[in-house]
Amino acid sequence: MQINKKKLRDIVLRFKNKRILVIGDLILDHYIFGKVDKISPEGPVPVVWANRENFVCGGAANVGLNLCSLGTRVSLCGVLGKDRFGDVLFSLIKEKGIDSGMIVIDGGRPTTLKTRIIAHHQQVVRVDWESLEFLTVETNKKILNKVKKNIDDFDAVIIEDYGKGVINPTLVGELVKLCKEKKKIVTVDPKEEHFDYYENVTVLTPNLKEAQTAANMKIRGKDDIFRLGEIIIGKLNPKVLLITLGEDGMMLFHDGGYDHIPTAALEVFDVTGAGDTVIAIYTNALSCGASYLEAAVISNLAAGIVVGKLGAATITKEELFNKIKEVGK
Repeated sequence: MQINKKKLRDIVLRFKNKRILVIGDLILDHYIFGKVDKISPEGPVPVVWANRENFVCGGAANVGLNLCSLGTRVSLCGVLGKDRFGDVLFSLIKEKGIDSGMIVIDGGRPTTLKTRIIAHHQQVVRVDWESLEFLTVETNKKILNKVKKNIDDFDAVIIEDYGKGVINPTLVGELVKLCKEKKKIVTVDPKEEHFDYYENVTVLTPNLKEAQTAANMKIRGKDDIFRLGEIIIGKLNPKVLLITLGEDGMMLFHDGGYDHIPTAALEVFDVTGAGDTVIAIYTNALSCGASYLEAAVISNLAAGIVVGKLGAATITKEELFNKIKEVGK
């Protein structure tokens, strides 16, 4: 596998010339930090003395943040509730310079909130507020109309499915059809229960667990991954299948063959949001003219950086350039 480091750097430099639409589940990640030094007298649970909290963009909003941090112009399309947490997430999105004009406010459902309570660098508990119901027909139409009206402004579309109700078969079918008509790249970060939705997309980026669910197959060894890829491609017909393998890197299936990309992570601190980084960078690189393999190498390097950070983190161009310098060492 011969990789030209100068070409990788040039691809990243072109990120600023692209505009990408991210459509999917917008999530507000809430972190409460503290310490534990006793067990509650009310039950066998630790008492966390909270001393700090933080709100950050999660789900599709974190994908947008990953793109924005590398200079790409981003628009988000999804649903927020008419509530306090929706206001917080909307403000964070605007604050980061991400276009929010295609976000729909739906007073009939809550903003998806994930609260993680962390003590001494360990997650004690996570509390989720969310609706898993599909969007109403009316809200679905609003989203599709916004996309149809603005599709010509984008170089690529990312579908980010966290299973919180925004991504549904009707929406995906219309999006893929529209992107094909307009010759736009369409990539999907899938939810394992929804694999039947994603036929004929440009790129599908499941992790190994999701891929096994899609193929209804439990692998016993690394050789089984090839069969896994064949089954998914035969079933869903993506141009590219990129299976992320955690500490074993990635397996890229394309043009009737495959490439294995070893992990670029030096230390894994937190894998939260790593899939967001992979699809953001892969899509960005493809829209800049990268080959399927070059895009995978760049996204693998980016994922290697982000798993060394806490929470749904992003990376900078400087961090990515430094990682590119290390290729081949």
